[in-house]
Amino acid sequence: MIGRLGVSGPRINLSQRTGLSFVALAQLMLSLDNRIHTSKYNIITFLPINLFEQFQRVANAYFLFLLILQLIPEISSLTWFTTIVPLVLVITMTAVKDATDDYFRHKSDNQVNNRQSEVLIDGKLQNEKWMNVKVGDIIKLENNQFVAADLLLLSSSEPHGLCYIETAELDGETNLKVRHALSVTSELGADISRLARFDGTVVCEAPNNKLDKFTGVLSWKDSKHSLNNQKIILRGCVLRNTGWCFGMVIFAGPDTKLMQNSGKTKFKRTSIDRLMNTLVLWGSHASSVYAPVFHTE
Repeated sequence: MIGRLGVSGPRINLSQRTGLSFVALAQLMLSLDNRIHTSKYNIITFLPINLFEQFQRVANAYFLFLLILQLIPEISSLTWFTTIVPLVLVITMTAVKDATDDYFRHKSDNQVNNRQSEVLIDGKLQNEKWMNVKVGDIIKLENNQFVAADLLLLSSSEPHGLCYIETAELDGETNLKVRHALSVTSELGADISRLARFDGTVVCEAPNNKLDKFTGVLSWKDSKHSLNNQKIILRGCVLRNTGWCFGMVIFAGPDTKLMQNSGKTKFKRTSIDRLMNTLVLWGSHASSVYAPVFHTE
């Protein structure tokens, strides 16, 4: 469970019980990078998933059923051409719209994943893409810079290890919030050699979406220190009115609280879709009931 700081680097354990053992789950977290995905499709999955989603609309499924019936001469005397043209047109236009939306999601993901952060690697600060940041890495942030992952604040340029953050992307609040490092880690300051030798162990809760809550314990120098939300800087925050700060990555990528709250992109059904589904179902039911009556008369 080692980050990129070497054998003596920081370690992360999880205290909440899950299907995996603590060691196995922590090792799994450390193997994950900081890459995020908000897109729904890729080149291979676009066609099957999009068609599946579109035929969840009752109107599309109904006209597909009519098309199949029209292909059987013994059942229908109408040509299948009158049904397939509008059906293909509707499906194609919807697919183009969905593909365009997902293209911009991919573009946004790439822009975020390729942002740069200063990461402490092999005893020196190096520029690294966000997507390559891992749990256990120590990151340097500067004023007005976005936070790449959920961090344990270690030290800052302000007295007593204080720093100020803006959380507008998380909760919509523009007023600045204060975070402060533990006194034992704030002494590290900006000393790269001391930060590179930091070998604390963090035992913390499993990834969750609670923005205002964090529980954990830092074990370092034969002593344990309680951690709470005031010691954590979340991904999506912006460092304000603070020259610099150093933090250790606790959660990365999909495990960050920001991504835990965003959830997976789902197929959205509007109220108009639900109304159309109901009308189509009632219409098809009415036609199946009254059509034989009219035919008999």
